[in-house]
Amino acid sequence: MQIQNYTKEFKYNWQLAAPVMLGMLGHTFVSFVDNIMVGQLGTAELAAVSLGNSFMFIAMSLGIGFSTAITPLIAEADAEQNFKTGKSYFKHGLFLCTVLGVLLFLLVFFAKPLMYFMKQPDEVVALAIPYLDLVAVSLIPLIIFQGFKQFSDGLSMTKYPMYATLLGNLVNIVLNYMLIFGKFGMPELGIVGAAYGTLASRIIMVAHLWFLLKRNGNSRHYVSKIKFFVLERLMLKKIFNLGVPSAMQMFFEVAIFTAAIWLSGLLGKNPQAANQIALNLASMTFMVAMGLSVAAMIRVGNQKGLKRYRELRRIAFSIFLFGFIFAVGFAVLFLLFHNQLPKIYLDYNDVENALDNVEVLEIASKLLLVAAVFQISDSIQVLVLGALRGLQDVKVPMLLLFVAYWVVGFPVSWFLGKAEVYGSIGIWIGLLAGLTVAAILLYARFNYLTKKLISSNSD
Repeated sequence: MQIQNYTKEFKYNWQLAAPVMLGMLGHTFVSFVDNIMVGQLGTAELAAVSLGNSFMFIAMSLGIGFSTAITPLIAEADAEQNFKTGKSYFKHGLFLCTVLGVLLFLLVFFAKPLMYFMKQPDEVVALAIPYLDLVAVSLIPLIIFQGFKQFSDGLSMTKYPMYATLLGNLVNIVLNYMLIFGKFGMPELGIVGAAYGTLASRIIMVAHLWFLLKRNGNSRHYVSKIKFFVLERLMLKKIFNLGVPSAMQMFFEVAIFTAAIWLSGLLGKNPQAANQIALNLASMTFMVAMGLSVAAMIRVGNQKGLKRYRELRRIAFSIFLFGFIFAVGFAVLFLLFHNQLPKIYLDYNDVENALDNVEVLEIASKLLLVAAVFQISDSIQVLVLGALRGLQDVKVPMLLLFVAYWVVGFPVSWFLGKAEVYGSIGIWIGLLAGLTVAAILLYARFNYLTKKLISSNSD
């Protein structure tokens, strides 16, 4: 088949994915701003935010992963023009996201004592606990926001969540500046100020997205007159059965990156700070692949609803190709600027921490060389995973990801990440191994399923 059959989809794929990318980048940008501002306070504070956020990342992965079940269901109902079913999916999905947000907050809040048993630096733990107390509360509005976002994405209205996220970021930056450093008459709260900024920004994001959806003619009737506690057991079960494997998929990936944070902490505060810098930079570029993954989920879900399986496969492969091109571009960027990019996070006028900063820069620049390579594997696996979610195939991919990350990736990170072996670089080689195996296994699964659908059905 000619390459034009795939490239002609690039424009629409971009129109659909770009707002999602910006919205995803907005989530990561909250962490990016926190890291840059907190990094001015010292490497211990930066490591503390890293440790606190490692708990948050695990909880967020479960909530965000669960919420992705809403998008393909809404996309399929939208293609079938079935408003009643679509509204029911949204209501039940939002209810489950709200309950999950509260449960995740409680989980993180009561998991704090684990920090004392993780052999992390004492000064880092002392700083991380008050930060985590506040930022854990922000899980509730964040997961509710995800329920609205995934619904909006399912209707191909990807711009509204982007607008809400950008507003949230603006609020976060202003409050961080005021509360971390004590500007404009506000108290100087250090990293706790960053937690207040995050909480306030996420509450505003929910309110703004709901306001935008209420004003739009296509979504107004979905989000109005919701009988929130009038629930159907079968509908809850359907979303739960799709959401739990989706949550576990994201959990397995985020958990191995979180394990990398903890393994880095065993090496000391400077390796942990360097890991945070490299991870934050890699997360920024990964959001582009995440945006295209959502586009794959929406478009595959639409084609599934229309039962056009040849088109489904062609469109999916066009998104895979588009994402691969971006991944190669980011890989080149990391290779060329691996020494310059980490400098954004450090204050070179800080004489007291000068030696620490030099060590952090040296480690982070090496980690970006590994990150350059796994850009490609990471992009492919998340793109194919989005397409599989569009097919509502979640259970087998969940098992494949477990094998890739925890049977292959983590043992490599643990063994090679010891101080006497390769240290921080070894930890990231394990991440690369897990992501590469995940990309191969998920692609094989998608290829098998779509060929089976085409052979057993006629367009």
